[in-house]
Amino acid sequence: MRQHVSSLFYGWIMILSIILLTSFLLALLLRFTELNEPTLSWITLGVGIIAFFSGGVIAGMKGKSKGWMTGMLTGTTMTLFIFLIQYLGYKQGFSFEQFLFHIGYICAALFGGVIGVNLAVES
Repeated sequence: MRQHVSSLFYGWIMILSIILLTSFLLALLLRFTELNEPTLSWITLGVGIIAFFSGGVIAGMKGKSKGWMTGMLTGTTMTLFIFLIQYLGYKQGFSFEQFLFHIGYICAALFGGVIGVNLAVES
């Protein structure tokens, strides 16, 4: 149990690190280039999928078993965290489009967890 909680924590850290770093880079691109917001929305969708997949891989590697469950929990709890920030901080719920995006993010984390368990080396 303790190992699974630790693996979730590592997955969350990975997701947040990727999202924060790319948010900073995209903000710079948006400010200093001719990049427009419709293009940016597709880029952020791809970055989100990569971030959740990477978080699932790290969580699966640290968990070493039940990769699908570890990845799904990593994605679901991160989605819940994002929803709570949006709802409590900005008083907005998820739109249907955001709900579909987050289903995709959870699936990416789930597949990442499965792959991460298979990449984990026995110690």
